[in-house]
Amino acid sequence: MVFFSRMDFSQGSLFGYIEDLQELTIIERPVRRSLKTPEEIERLTVDEELNDIERAVYLLSSGQDIQGTSVVANLPVLMRQNPAETLRRVLPKIREVLHVAGVEMQLTAAVSFLTVLQDESVSIHTYSHSFLHIILQNLEHRDAGVSNAWLETLLAVIEALPKETIRHEILNPLVSKAQISQTLQSRLVSCKIMGKLAYKFEAHIIKREILPLVKSLCQDVEYEVRTCMCRQLEHIAQGIGTELTKTVVLPELVELARDEGSSVRLAAFETLVNLLDMFDADDRSQTVLPLVKSFCEKSFKADESILVSLSFHLGKLCNGLYGIFTPEQHLRFLEFYKKLSTLGLQQENGHNDNQLQLQTLEQEKKYISVRKNCAYNFPAMIVFVDPKNFHLELYSIFFCLCHDPEVPVRYTMAISFYEVAKLLNSGVYTIHKELVTLLQDESLEVLDALVGHLPEILELMTTNGGENSGSESKLLSIPDLIPALTTAEQRAATSLKWRTHEKLLQKYACLPHIISSDQIYYRFLHRMLTIILTNNVLPVQKAAARTLCVYLRYNRKQEQRHEVIQKLIEQLGQGKSYWNRLRFLDTCEFIMELFSKSFFCKYFFLPVLELTHDPVANVRMKLCYLLPKVKSTLKIPSDKHLLQQLELCIRKLLCQEKDKDVLTIVKRTVLELDRMDISLDAEQLEKEKQQSEGRSTNVNDKIFEKKRRDNKTSSVLAKSMTLSVSGSSSGTTAGKEDKKSKLVRSQSFSTQALHPKYSNIDKCPNKSSATGYTSSVSGMGKSCMLSFTDDTFRTRSTGNSGNATFPSSSSLTTSRNSFNSADQKNNGNKESQSRKMSIKNRKSNS
Repeated sequence: MVFFSRMDFSQGSLFGYIEDLQELTIIERPVRRSLKTPEEIERLTVDEELNDIERAVYLLSSGQDIQGTSVVANLPVLMRQNPAETLRRVLPKIREVLHVAGVEMQLTAAVSFLTVLQDESVSIHTYSHSFLHIILQNLEHRDAGVSNAWLETLLAVIEALPKETIRHEILNPLVSKAQISQTLQSRLVSCKIMGKLAYKFEAHIIKREILPLVKSLCQDVEYEVRTCMCRQLEHIAQGIGTELTKTVVLPELVELARDEGSSVRLAAFETLVNLLDMFDADDRSQTVLPLVKSFCEKSFKADESILVSLSFHLGKLCNGLYGIFTPEQHLRFLEFYKKLSTLGLQQENGHNDNQLQLQTLEQEKKYISVRKNCAYNFPAMIVFVDPKNFHLELYSIFFCLCHDPEVPVRYTMAISFYEVAKLLNSGVYTIHKELVTLLQDESLEVLDALVGHLPEILELMTTNGGENSGSESKLLSIPDLIPALTTAEQRAATSLKWRTHEKLLQKYACLPHIISSDQIYYRFLHRMLTIILTNNVLPVQKAAARTLCVYLRYNRKQEQRHEVIQKLIEQLGQGKSYWNRLRFLDTCEFIMELFSKSFFCKYFFLPVLELTHDPVANVRMKLCYLLPKVKSTLKIPSDKHLLQQLELCIRKLLCQEKDKDVLTIVKRTVLELDRMDISLDAEQLEKEKQQSEGRSTNVNDKIFEKKRRDNKTSSVLAKSMTLSVSGSSSGTTAGKEDKKSKLVRSQSFSTQALHPKYSNIDKCPNKSSATGYTSSVSGMGKSCMLSFTDDTFRTRSTGNSGNATFPSSSSLTTSRNSFNSADQKNNGNKESQSRKMSIKNRKSNS
């Protein structure tokens, strides 16, 4: 208080302080202008003519520490490039340098040696001969971090080494290294090595050569050694089998469980829990159970250090000892779990308010960890009491954990909520309220954890929702669900955690299976559209767009469907913001994924093509990327008119596009479209086949009539009619019929005729023909001079002058060479004149 009383925060004094600070900023201080002196640069300079091996040897011999560390880090690369020379010249130098190297180089060497082993640059025999001795020499480094790094490398090497090498190089020296006369670090390293060796040798070898060392280290005078060896007993037990575990390991665990060191007792307890499966019923009831009961009793009184671990393993412990519990013991452990679940939340017996205030922050954190562990073990405790007894035995604890004041506890409950729902099965209706509570939780972390399995949870609750689980009463099965879902989405939308919002919107796609279509339409569908229009995060917008398409997919009311489709087209496809028009293309992509091809063609095909007129290049570019998918929705011949519209769009983009990036994409898309196949509408094709057969019969009748009248020209007539029929629709059908396949190569862009209005396509640069995709791409040297007006693009079948004719590939093959713009005005007359001219020519030739 004296200090603050002397401070003057008046305006004048404050400006005085600021002036003083400004004066301090202009005080000149010596600044080193160069990072390295010329002498240092000279010492760091290396002859460029040296190869990699020579440079490494030079730097290790006369370079600075940082250069030597760089060489050691590059050792795996040298081993891959030239293993023989690296082992002969570089590795001995590294061995010499490591004797006096600092911590950084030691850690780098441990990692590099492990990388060389994993890369398998040399055989395991060569590796053990060259690298193993260096690893063993540095195991007992005075720095604990360096020692642990080399130990990790050695443990990885042991897995690959042959048994004889392990016996001679590791196991035999281990006998002396584990003696009490050795350093603490040496004995700790020996404990971890023995745990690894237990997997490499047979049980009789472990019993004869390893177990005596294990017993010695379990009785070590240092509690760190006893703790380390106790944690390795699990690995040793798995290596020696059940019988030796019962006679050798279990007695050591019992003794360690009564050790004076709390860390030793904790290690013994956790090892006992992990080895429960290896003990028979007698061992569990006579040895393990008394120890566990002792742990539980001491945990609240004299040994709180074990409390967190006990709460974490309690579920596994209860189910592991389930078969030997008496009803009284069963109830006692259940009550113990309940006590742990509320630890720190209520006043304990014998405590007053003053004592509760004296709880340290460390104790509060410990109690939070205990309750969090109880939430983690809650599914296991349901199995312990049987799901049928959940409401009677555990519901009150479930309620408390879901309403716990600490976020980590509620977060853990949200993660395990799905497991709880699966275990309860038909009794899942009892936790409906807690689901709503967690959905409305103030923490987005809790909401994010719950949403991960939200579709599965809601499905369980609607299918196993008790009396109200029928499809006609979906909403009644989960009271207040819809308000909770809307509240959760709005809270996620107003937060900065957009990934949680995106995840939530993706999971909401399950709602058509949970609630009614009307509820989705009025409470969620329009909200998705609003998110698409107003949200600024692209992944969130895409998630909302896809979920909206799912809602539309399951909506069977035509009026509602048409309204949504109209809004999508008007507010997105024709929106003022180019961003909305881009989202319209994303939405159309989802529609093609979720809906039928005919649905897309009916409602969205032409609105998508309209975006070829878009003034923003990014929109046109995105459209070009989408065009192959758009074309894949077409079926021939029923969608022939849509194919024509698509072709006109491509011609417009090829001839009028001024943006070079868009034009590049257009050319690439053209090539892809030309290679695509179009699906055939089999039913429509059959109808056209029948119609064409009828027309072919009429034509043949006329031919035979002419033969009867004029016998002199019968042969000529037969040949000419063959040519004329090949240019008619019957020839088209016959060509398709010969393919005998459901898919046909789309030749419309490379072989089709143009409307007379666009017959001046030869005005494009290089005289390239716009009648084909490929030819158009090859001829695009500059911007095409041909102009297509918007009205022309939008024109539909209003008359002969407004239609572009697209004959089949077979007919165009015979007539393309004789095609010109003047003949197109009287198409029918020209075809008949062509046939007459053909007949006259053949008569003259004959």
